[in-house]
Amino acid sequence: MIASAHNVSECFFHIQLTIKYRRKVLTREVENTITETCKGFKDRYNLDIQQIGYDQDHVHFYLQSLPQYSGGKIVRLIKSITAQQVFRHNPKVKDFLWGGEFWTAGYYIATVSPHGNKHLIINYIKNQGREKDVEQLKLFDM
Repeated sequence: MIASAHNVSECFFHIQLTIKYRRKVLTREVENTITETCKGFKDRYNLDIQQIGYDQDHVHFYLQSLPQYSGGKIVRLIKSITAQQVFRHNPKVKDFLWGGEFWTAGYYIATVSPHGNKHLIINYIKNQGREKDVEQLKLFDM
């Protein structure tokens, strides 16, 4: 739970962001830059990013937030700050992306119940892998 001066909340989100043009630029260095950048979000924005999962061309986040932020605002914060830091610390990434954008315009976001399928989502994010691209489609039985 995250507590502020006047409330306690359990707002959990699963967010998936895709690299622009689906370029496969997520090297270990780029992943480390994103991970290190996200560590500062808890103190600065009360966004507790609890799990990050990397695949070839997209990234999954499991996080907790105060209700003062809409899902769209959370996504904008993550996208803008991580992209800025990736370009600053990994300038070669710009060779694969044109137009100065790191992330696509779209995103996936879902709320997650801390009392239900939280562990399913966390395990899914932990097990993101470059070899398991096909298995990724089996998150939900449809």
